[in-house]
Amino acid sequence: MNKPNYRDIARLAGVGTATVERVLNGRGGVRPELVEKVIVAARTLEYPRKLPETHRGLLRIEVLMVRPETTFYRRLSHAFQRIAATLDPLVVVHRSFTEEMNPEEIARRILSSDVPRAGLILAVPSHPVISAAVEKVNAQGLPVVHVVTRASDRAGEFIGIDNFAAGRTAALFISRMARRTGPVVAICHPVYQVHRDRIRGFSDYFREHPGPSSFEWLGFGGDEERSTTDRLWSALELYPDLAGLYNAGGANSALIEALRRHPRGRDVFFVGHELTEYTRAALRDGIMDVVLDQAPEAQARRSLDLILRRIGLTDIEPDRAPIHFITITKEGL
Repeated sequence: MNKPNYRDIARLAGVGTATVERVLNGRGGVRPELVEKVIVAARTLEYPRKLPETHRGLLRIEVLMVRPETTFYRRLSHAFQRIAATLDPLVVVHRSFTEEMNPEEIARRILSSDVPRAGLILAVPSHPVISAAVEKVNAQGLPVVHVVTRASDRAGEFIGIDNFAAGRTAALFISRMARRTGPVVAICHPVYQVHRDRIRGFSDYFREHPGPSSFEWLGFGGDEERSTTDRLWSALELYPDLAGLYNAGGANSALIEALRRHPRGRDVFFVGHELTEYTRAALRDGIMDVVLDQAPEAQARRSLDLILRRIGLTDIEPDRAPIHFITITKEGL
């Protein structure tokens, strides 16, 4: 008798072969009840590979993120997808996105009890309503890990870079390497604690190291292309001798295009976050000078390792030191 294949398992479980492939390879994105049907069918047909025991049940880890249109969050989501493919089929990693500026909806998703969860990984903004939801589910025993940014300072563990140090590093590069002396400005998205931490580090460095260039102005761009571009044009009009720009958040592509168009754009020493196709090209062209990449793949790996440790699937305690951010210049591409 031939060995059973995906088609045989799909027929017995009443699902498609794509669902069977996702379940048996732990890729996530499949409803728990369907996962169980596939596992039972595979065991019934004596599929020749190790399968989870039915009495152990399924362990669902929920990953909730925002802004799927951005390169950074796409990288983070794909990292979770790739790592999930390496896990025991017992572990289902479910990734989903929610509206960034709707704290009530984010809180509702955090509090949802529609599907049992073994752990919750959050990459969402901080807000009192969101923090209260996190604290409630964590008090009920649900392990919570914040990745990239903290949604609550009182509940859950944080995996991410040292954002205060990242801000200081940006200030160091601008103060030492800017092509001229003059005012320095920064742009951020204040709903994120990590952005505020970066600006705090940036400001502290300039305060501790006074010199011919100084941090003069902070704009709130909301990580939106139009508003971020408007903030930059305002700064260029306000400071004709603008020496440096630090973007603590997203919308780098809009800033890059604005600097390309502006007659003084290439005079501004520009430091921003995340290596993307836009920032890579801007480094090569000399529009951007330094990129600080926070390695979302490493953050995804460690956050899953931490959840697996908390729910007892591994005895290895993950490294608790901040994730190392990567400094990239034109010469390092």
